Amino acid sequence: MRYFIGNWKMFGVPKSINMLKKINTFYLKDKNRKKYRVIITPPYTLLESYAKFFKNKKISIGSQNCYQKDQFSSDTGAISPYMIRSVGAKYTLVGHSDNRNDGDTNEILKSKVELALKNNLVVVFCIGENKKDKKNKKTFSVLKNQLLKVLDKRFQKNKIIVAYEPIWSIGTGKIPTKVELEKTVIFIKKVLKVVLKKNSPVVLYGGSVDGSNVQLFKEIKEIDGFLIGGASKSSKKFIDIIKNYYR
Repeated sequence: MRYFIGNWKMFGVPKSINMLKKINTFYLKDKNRKKYRVIITPPYTLLESYAKFFKNKKISIGSQNCYQKDQFSSDTGAISPYMIRSVGAKYTLVGHSDNRNDGDTNEILKSKVELALKNNLVVVFCIGENKKDKKNKKTFSVLKNQLLKVLDKRFQKNKIIVAYEPIWSIGTGKIPTKVELEKTVIFIKKVLKVVLKKNSPVVLYGGSVDGSNVQLFKEIKEIDGFLIGGASKSSKKFIDIIKNYYR
């Protein structure tokens, strides 16, 4: 099973659902549809309406983040995993580099993962090294630390997906070489087998994925799908990624 997850970030208004309707129509006609899942993470403002519309359809809806406290609290502007699940969302991103930059520590991220799983959300846990880490050849040590400090063998391993997003690649058009990426994903899976005690962990790639380079990623069999940023804001570009992956 492959995953195509669109992270809209700060994008989307109610009428943007027309983009998802186009993707859903494509999916229903696609001969490869049983081989993959489509998940979109719109902003909080659209979670409930989108989740309701696609409840019995093939696109799943998730959130871009969640708060580290459960149910209700006095934290202004916070959205808990309980609240996210209550409106029909099924997935949540945790640990995106944007949120890490805003102050999400390993301790906070661990709480988010634990509470999201408690509320029956599938967690897409994001990890990645920055340009300096890569230059100093610290990629593996950084990724291992991010995994070991947050994930726990007590967690529901079947509801954890890891997305490797090298920070230096996001939005830059630059991507790792085939050899680099293959070695990195294999390394991540080895660590996950130890941490989660799972033989077949799901690992996605994210970072400047588009219709022109997705064939390169297809050659790396260890990659189980993609977390797509900019290209997910266009139904045509998103569909092109799926088409070109299976051509």
